[in-house]
Amino acid sequence: MSHPLLFIAAEPRECLPFVARWESSRPAGLPVHWARQGVWRGSEVLAIANGAGADRARAAVRAAPSPSAVCNIGFCGSLDEALAPGDVLVAHSVRQGERTWLASLPQCPAAKSGMLITVARIVQTAREKRELALTGALAVEMEAAGVASASEDLNIPFYCIRAVSDLSGEDFANDFNSCLMPDGRFNVIRLVTMAFLNPVNRFGELIRLSQRTALASNNLGEFLAGCSF
Repeated sequence: MSHPLLFIAAEPRECLPFVARWESSRPAGLPVHWARQGVWRGSEVLAIANGAGADRARAAVRAAPSPSAVCNIGFCGSLDEALAPGDVLVAHSVRQGERTWLASLPQCPAAKSGMLITVARIVQTAREKRELALTGALAVEMEAAGVASASEDLNIPFYCIRAVSDLSGEDFANDFNSCLMPDGRFNVIRLVTMAFLNPVNRFGELIRLSQRTALASNNLGEFLAGCSF
Protein backbone atom coordinates (compact mmCIF):
# COMPACT_ATOMS: atom_id res chain seq x y z
CA MET A 1 0.00 0.00 0.00
CA SER A 2 1.46 3.33 -1.10
CA HIS A 3 0.83 6.53 0.90
CA PRO A 4 -2.74 5.78 2.06
CA LEU A 5 -5.07 8.24 3.72
CA LEU A 6 -5.06 6.89 7.28
CA PHE A 7 -7.92 6.82 9.79
CA ILE A 8 -7.12 6.03 13.44
CA ALA A 9 -9.68 4.99 16.07
CA ALA A 10 -9.71 3.16 19.39
CA GLU A 11 -12.35 0.56 18.48
CA PRO A 12 -13.37 -1.10 15.20
CA ARG A 13 -17.02 -0.06 15.64
CA GLU A 14 -15.94 3.57 15.33
CA CYS A 15 -14.70 2.79 11.80
CA LEU A 16 -17.09 0.19 10.42
CA PRO A 17 -19.90 2.35 8.93
CA PHE A 18 -17.30 4.36 7.01
CA VAL A 19 -15.23 1.34 5.96
CA ALA A 20 -18.43 -0.27 4.63
CA ARG A 21 -18.46 2.45 1.95
CA TRP A 22 -15.02 1.54 0.63
CA GLU A 23 -14.26 -0.62 -2.37
CA SER A 24 -12.15 -3.75 -2.05
CA SER A 25 -12.19 -3.58 1.77
CA ARG A 26 -9.96 -6.27 3.29
CA PRO A 27 -7.82 -6.96 6.35
CA ALA A 28 -4.42 -5.27 6.50
CA GLY A 29 -1.62 -7.27 8.07
CA LEU A 30 -0.23 -4.77 10.57
CA PRO A 31 0.96 -5.15 14.21
CA VAL A 32 -2.21 -3.56 15.65
CA HIS A 33 -5.50 -4.86 17.08
CA TRP A 34 -7.55 -4.29 13.89
CA ALA A 35 -6.82 -2.85 10.47
CA ARG A 36 -8.64 -2.65 7.13
CA GLN A 37 -7.46 -1.31 3.79
CA GLY A 38 -9.35 -0.46 0.65
CA VAL A 39 -10.13 2.16 -1.97
CA TRP A 40 -12.29 5.22 -1.45
CA ARG A 41 -12.96 7.73 -4.21
CA GLY A 42 -10.18 6.16 -6.23
CA SER A 43 -7.54 6.56 -3.51
CA GLU A 44 -5.98 4.06 -1.12
CA VAL A 45 -7.29 4.23 2.45
CA LEU A 46 -6.41 2.47 5.68
CA ALA A 47 -8.29 2.29 8.98
CA ILE A 48 -6.69 1.16 12.24
CA ALA A 49 -8.22 0.58 15.67
CA ASN A 50 -5.56 -0.09 18.29
CA GLY A 51 -7.25 0.48 21.65
CA ALA A 52 -7.79 3.46 23.93
CA GLY A 53 -5.09 5.95 24.83
CA ALA A 54 -2.73 8.40 23.17
CA ASP A 55 0.24 6.01 23.23
CA ARG A 56 -1.67 3.26 21.45
CA ALA A 57 -2.94 5.76 18.87
CA ARG A 58 0.58 7.05 18.28
CA ALA A 59 1.80 3.47 17.79
CA ALA A 60 -0.99 2.87 15.30
CA VAL A 61 0.15 5.77 13.13
CA ARG A 62 3.72 4.50 13.23
CA ALA A 63 2.56 1.04 12.15
CA ALA A 64 1.01 2.40 8.95
CA PRO A 65 3.03 2.36 5.71
CA SER A 66 3.91 5.98 4.83
CA PRO A 67 0.48 7.64 5.15
CA SER A 68 -0.23 10.77 3.11
CA ALA A 69 -2.38 12.24 5.92
CA VAL A 70 -4.01 10.98 9.09
CA CYS A 71 -7.46 11.55 10.56
CA ASN A 72 -8.35 10.59 14.11
CA ILE A 73 -11.97 9.43 14.37
CA GLY A 74 -14.23 7.95 17.03
CA PHE A 75 -16.44 8.82 19.95
CA CYS A 76 -16.07 11.69 22.40
CA GLY A 77 -17.64 12.99 25.59
CA SER A 78 -19.39 16.32 25.36
CA LEU A 79 -18.17 19.23 27.50
CA ASP A 80 -20.74 21.57 25.96
CA GLU A 81 -24.45 21.40 26.80
CA ALA A 82 -25.27 22.22 23.17
CA LEU A 83 -23.77 18.94 21.93
CA ALA A 84 -26.19 16.00 21.78
CA PRO A 85 -25.57 12.27 21.26
CA GLY A 86 -24.60 11.58 17.67
CA ASP A 87 -23.50 15.15 16.94
CA VAL A 88 -20.32 15.38 14.88
CA LEU A 89 -17.48 17.65 16.00
CA VAL A 90 -14.64 18.69 13.69
CA ALA A 91 -11.60 19.67 15.75
CA HIS A 92 -9.65 22.77 14.79
CA SER A 93 -7.17 21.98 17.58
CA VAL A 94 -6.29 19.28 20.10
CA ARG A 95 -4.87 19.90 23.55
CA GLN A 96 -3.09 17.63 26.01
CA GLY A 97 -1.53 19.15 29.11
CA GLU A 98 0.38 22.26 28.03
CA ARG A 99 0.62 21.22 24.36
CA THR A 100 -1.83 22.21 21.65
CA TRP A 101 -1.77 20.94 18.07
CA LEU A 102 -3.64 22.64 15.24
CA ALA A 103 -5.76 20.37 13.09
CA SER A 104 -6.36 20.73 9.37
CA LEU A 105 -9.99 21.23 8.38
CA PRO A 106 -11.45 19.04 5.64
CA GLN A 107 -14.01 20.15 3.12
CA CYS A 108 -17.07 18.70 4.79
CA PRO A 109 -20.76 19.09 5.59
CA ALA A 110 -21.74 21.68 8.20
CA ALA A 111 -20.74 20.67 11.72
CA LYS A 112 -19.68 22.12 15.04
CA SER A 113 -15.98 22.96 15.17
CA GLY A 114 -13.78 23.57 18.20
CA MET A 115 -11.01 22.31 20.44
CA LEU A 116 -10.81 18.76 21.80
CA ILE A 117 -8.90 17.79 24.91
CA THR A 118 -7.08 14.47 25.27
CA VAL A 119 -6.89 12.87 28.73
CA ALA A 120 -5.36 9.67 30.03
CA ARG A 121 -8.52 8.13 31.50
CA ILE A 122 -12.26 7.92 30.88
CA VAL A 123 -13.96 10.95 32.41
CA GLN A 124 -16.53 9.50 34.82
CA THR A 125 -18.32 12.51 36.32
CA ALA A 126 -20.10 15.70 35.30
CA ARG A 127 -17.83 17.57 37.73
CA GLU A 128 -14.73 16.45 35.87
CA LYS A 129 -16.34 17.52 32.60
CA ARG A 130 -17.13 20.98 33.98
CA GLU A 131 -13.50 21.39 35.01
CA LEU A 132 -12.26 20.32 31.58
CA ALA A 133 -14.70 22.69 29.90
CA LEU A 134 -12.84 25.57 31.56
CA THR A 135 -9.97 24.91 29.11
CA GLY A 136 -12.25 25.96 26.25
CA ALA A 137 -12.53 22.42 24.87
CA LEU A 138 -15.90 21.31 23.53
CA ALA A 139 -15.28 17.58 24.00
CA VAL A 140 -12.96 15.09 25.66
CA GLU A 141 -11.38 11.87 24.36
CA MET A 142 -8.24 9.77 24.81
CA GLU A 143 -6.37 9.39 21.48
CA ALA A 144 -6.26 12.57 19.39
CA ALA A 145 -3.09 14.02 20.92
CA GLY A 146 -1.21 10.81 20.17
CA VAL A 147 -2.29 10.97 16.53
CA ALA A 148 -1.44 14.67 16.34
CA SER A 149 2.03 14.06 17.79
CA ALA A 150 2.75 11.21 15.37
CA SER A 151 1.56 13.23 12.38
CA GLU A 152 3.82 16.09 13.48
CA ASP A 153 6.79 13.70 13.57
CA LEU A 154 5.93 12.51 10.04
CA ASN A 155 5.22 16.04 8.80
CA ILE A 156 1.85 15.05 7.33
CA PRO A 157 -1.59 16.70 7.62
CA PHE A 158 -3.59 15.86 10.75
CA TYR A 159 -7.40 15.87 10.97
CA CYS A 160 -9.70 14.97 13.84
CA ILE A 161 -13.42 14.25 13.57
CA ARG A 162 -15.43 12.86 16.47
CA ALA A 163 -19.05 12.01 17.30
CA VAL A 164 -20.63 12.52 20.73
CA SER A 165 -21.50 9.45 22.81
CA ASP A 166 -22.07 10.92 26.30
CA LEU A 167 -23.28 14.26 27.62
CA SER A 168 -21.65 16.99 29.65
CA GLY A 169 -24.04 16.75 32.61
CA GLU A 170 -23.89 12.99 33.08
CA ASP A 171 -22.11 10.82 35.63
CA PHE A 172 -21.28 7.22 34.73
CA ALA A 173 -22.70 4.53 37.03
CA ASN A 174 -20.26 1.96 35.61
CA ASP A 175 -16.57 2.21 36.44
CA PHE A 176 -15.22 1.98 32.91
CA ASN A 177 -11.64 2.77 33.88
CA SER A 178 -11.37 -0.35 36.04
CA CYS A 179 -12.43 -2.43 33.02
CA LEU A 180 -9.88 -0.96 30.62
CA MET A 181 -7.05 -3.45 30.05
CA PRO A 182 -3.38 -2.57 29.43
CA ASP A 183 -3.84 -3.25 25.70
CA GLY A 184 -6.43 -0.47 25.48
CA ARG A 185 -9.43 -2.76 25.11
CA PHE A 186 -12.31 -3.29 27.53
CA ASN A 187 -12.67 -6.40 29.68
CA VAL A 188 -16.31 -7.01 28.79
CA ILE A 189 -16.71 -9.90 31.24
CA ARG A 190 -15.53 -7.70 34.11
CA LEU A 191 -17.80 -4.85 32.98
CA VAL A 192 -20.88 -7.10 32.91
CA THR A 193 -19.96 -8.75 36.22
CA MET A 194 -19.61 -5.37 37.92
CA ALA A 195 -22.91 -4.21 36.43
CA PHE A 196 -24.70 -6.91 38.45
CA LEU A 197 -23.75 -5.00 41.61
CA ASN A 198 -26.25 -2.31 40.61
CA PRO A 199 -28.21 -3.82 37.72
CA VAL A 200 -30.94 -1.20 37.32
CA ASN A 201 -28.56 1.74 36.93
CA ARG A 202 -25.57 0.02 35.38
CA PHE A 203 -27.27 -2.19 32.81
CA GLY A 204 -29.60 0.66 31.89
CA GLU A 205 -26.57 2.84 31.28
CA LEU A 206 -24.86 0.16 29.17
CA ILE A 207 -27.95 -0.20 26.99
CA ARG A 208 -28.22 3.57 26.61
CA LEU A 209 -24.54 3.88 25.70
CA SER A 210 -24.84 1.05 23.19
CA GLN A 211 -27.66 2.91 21.45
CA ARG A 212 -25.78 6.20 21.52
CA THR A 213 -22.51 4.77 20.21
CA ALA A 214 -24.40 3.06 17.37
CA LEU A 215 -25.93 6.43 16.47
CA ALA A 216 -22.57 8.17 16.79
CA SER A 217 -20.82 5.57 14.64
CA ASN A 218 -23.43 5.74 11.88
CA ASN A 219 -23.46 9.55 11.88
CA LEU A 220 -19.67 9.62 11.81
CA GLY A 221 -19.54 7.22 8.86
CA GLU A 222 -22.05 9.27 6.90
CA PHE A 223 -20.22 12.50 7.71
CA LEU A 224 -16.81 11.15 6.70
CA ALA A 225 -18.28 9.95 3.41
CA GLY A 226 -19.13 13.58 2.65
CA CYS A 227 -15.64 14.92 3.44
CA SER A 228 -12.67 15.67 1.23
CA PHE A 229 -9.21 15.54 2.82
